[in-house]
Amino acid sequence: MTSIRKPAVAGQFYSGNTGDLSATVATLLKEAQDWDTPAPKALIVPHAGYIYSGPVAANAYARLQPYRDQYRRVILLGPCHRTPVYGLALSSADVYRTPMGDVPLDKTAIASLDFPGVQIFDESHRNEHSLEVHLPFLQALLGDFSVVPIVVGDAKPELVSQVLDALWGGPETLIVISSDLSHYLKYDDACAIDAVTCKAIEDLDAGQIDHDMACGATPVGGLLIAAKRRGMQVTTLDLRNSADTAGAEGLVVGYGAWMFV
Repeated sequence: MTSIRKPAVAGQFYSGNTGDLSATVATLLKEAQDWDTPAPKALIVPHAGYIYSGPVAANAYARLQPYRDQYRRVILLGPCHRTPVYGLALSSADVYRTPMGDVPLDKTAIASLDFPGVQIFDESHRNEHSLEVHLPFLQALLGDFSVVPIVVGDAKPELVSQVLDALWGGPETLIVISSDLSHYLKYDDACAIDAVTCKAIEDLDAGQIDHDMACGATPVGGLLIAAKRRGMQVTTLDLRNSADTAGAEGLVVGYGAWMFV
């Protein structure tokens, strides 16, 4: 019997209707900046409701369109917002379900992750949005692919980098790090802090990013450590906030998108 991780935020962060969701994703991708870029090995992408972070996310995911047949596996890491976990939480599910269908988990890869602090803990996955919201974009863009979803809790970036090293693979493997930036600041303050975060990411400087700057500071830091070790190049694709995308007044949340090759 197939074990299914059911969608937790369909109808909230994005439409729960298959047709509406597909149309929304298609529109966001169509409106994304049309850059001719190499195939990304890794992306940093925001994870808020599509009305807020969707345009920024699309500017990252649009980079995958010319390479849709290359990718067969996505390593997806995001921070824990719901059920706390020590270390990194894996899922025992067979598939992650969205209104656009089921994405199989790479069970062999998950079983291979024998690290202290890395464990199966389904409770952290059950209501977590930081991974789920990326799947409709990936389903719209890629052919057949599997996913390794990892919720990152109380852990060191070095552990994340070790897990990424173990899962790195070749051109068939894409790494997606899920993170928003500053939270609930005045517009100018958010822009200033997000600019510092952006510079740290461009410099592959994991030590300069904390959780006040990015909710996904730990998985972001893990990617930066791994990327620096490999001499990767980083491109900033987008840097905005909720006032820029949704016209929300008052305190804002920052969003950014980066590509690593």
